[in-house]
Amino acid sequence: MKQYQTTGAGAPLELVESSTPEPVGSEVLLRTRACGVCHSDVHLHDGEFDLGGGRKLPVGQPGMTLGHEIMGEVIALGPDAEGVAVGDLRVVYPWIGCGQCNTCRRGDEHLCLAPKVLGIHQGGGFGDHVVVPHSRYLFDFGAADPALAATYACSGLTAYSALQRIGTLAPGDAVVIIGAGGLGQMAQQIGHAAFDLAPIVVDIDPDKLEAAKAQGAAAVVNSKDADAAEQIKKLTDGGAVAALDFVGSELSANFGLSVLRKGGKLIVVGLYGGQLSFPLPFFPMMARVIEGNYVGSLSDMDALMKLVREGAVKPIRIDRRPAADAENILAELKAGRVQGRAVLVYD
Repeated sequence: MKQYQTTGAGAPLELVESSTPEPVGSEVLLRTRACGVCHSDVHLHDGEFDLGGGRKLPVGQPGMTLGHEIMGEVIALGPDAEGVAVGDLRVVYPWIGCGQCNTCRRGDEHLCLAPKVLGIHQGGGFGDHVVVPHSRYLFDFGAADPALAATYACSGLTAYSALQRIGTLAPGDAVVIIGAGGLGQMAQQIGHAAFDLAPIVVDIDPDKLEAAKAQGAAAVVNSKDADAAEQIKKLTDGGAVAALDFVGSELSANFGLSVLRKGGKLIVVGLYGGQLSFPLPFFPMMARVIEGNYVGSLSDMDALMKLVREGAVKPIRIDRRPAADAENILAELKAGRVQGRAVLVYD
């Protein structure tokens, strides 16, 4: 099998060839057909997350096969595997835990402290074969575009999970989505399909804002405008009930807080980096909530893929590239030149 592996922080990927693994026990072997490229892949390739104040969190290491948004074809089953058949096309839930701790037992494998995540701790979709430990991590995507389906494993799942954190909306409540890239676009479509939500969408890119408007945003606002926060307060009669920050930078988080009403919630999803400074008295005075969201649970994935199979989630724009373009895609994504979601496709 062939894998594009990391060689060091920010260094070129290396094509490594090895024998194709044979599945054992309940394992399922997939031939990778498509793999979405995520901003977290960029961070893992760079070897760090920006914690603000000059501090960095080292991540990643040489020899990693990145790629956690995986769609593949079942080509072999371990002797104990069941629930799928050779030839099936499936999206992979990659957020696999140890399966033994209390976190995993309550259904939150994605929060496990001893994870075995595909594309991070184990080989992912930057390789042409992937071993999945059990068929429960494989999902039918119905008649959806197979390349788009790959992106539901992270982009779609993360958006769905974050949207759930908003809670029950009353008539007139407004929600703001910050960031109209692939993740923000996915949140907009899933929000409409699952939560009957038409959000206000914020970005600095006019083209992305036009795309958001075409996808049914209640309004769009360019955060570069000097009065951007005031525009949103006028649109929302004093402030939004929730702001979902799909960028996760100091600027975007502070902007999110600035457009909330009393009792509003900022949900931080993106991992761009930096730190947040906020006067502590304002938390009780404004009854504000800041909450983080990390991908989603296996049950979230099940609910999302049901919507996908029903055709309820409208497609977002995807940029198909050959797998050999993995390194170039990482560079383009880092530079903000990707519209929608980039997907590596295999012959």
